[in-house]
Amino acid sequence: MRRARLDDLDAIMHLERTTFTDDAWPEDAMRREIESPHGYYLVAVDEPITASDAATDAPGPALLGYAGLLAPSGSEQGDIQTIAVAPESRGLGLGRGLMHALITAARRRHVAELFLEVRADNPIARALYDSLGFEQIGVRPRYYRDGVDAILMRLIVKPAVTRPADGPGAPGAAGARAAGTTGASREDAR
Repeated sequence: MRRARLDDLDAIMHLERTTFTDDAWPEDAMRREIESPHGYYLVAVDEPITASDAATDAPGPALLGYAGLLAPSGSEQGDIQTIAVAPESRGLGLGRGLMHALITAARRRHVAELFLEVRADNPIARALYDSLGFEQIGVRPRYYRDGVDAILMRLIVKPAVTRPADGPGAPGAAGARAAGTTGASREDAR
C-alpha cells in the first residue's frame, strides 16, 4: 500500500469503471482528488518481489485496490470518498486494510467524524463498515443512477491512545518486573 500518484490514474480509472459501471467518477474528478492537498488517496499494488519479477515485460505493478479520503485542513470532518478492490483480490482483507489506513490518516488530520455513503444493496461493504464502528445515520433515497438508496454512515474517530512501552498495561511489563529488569530502553543504556 502506498500513496496514489498521477501515474496510477489510468489503472485507478480502469478499476473505477469496472467496479462502478453506472456511477464511475470522471477521470478529471479523480485527478483533482489525487492532486488535492485535502485528499489522501492510497493504492494497493502487487509490486515485484524479486529481481527476476521486476525484469519481466509487465507494464507495471498490478492495481489491487484504491481508496480515498477527503479531509480539509482545519475541518473536524472527513469523508471516505471512494474505495474499490479488484474482483480477484476481494475477500482477502484488502478493503479492511485500506479502510484502516484511511481512518489512521483521518486521525492524524485531527478528524473527529468520518462519513461515507454505501449502496443499500451492498451487504458486504455495509458489514465491513459496521465492523469498523461506522453507524447508519440516514438514507438518501434513490441516490445512485439506477435508483438504489445510499446509506449514510458516520464514525466517531477516537484519538490514538499512547502510553510508554514499559508502562502499566503494556504487554510484558509485569513479566519484566517479575524478572527484576528495569525496563530501560537501549537509548537509556547509552
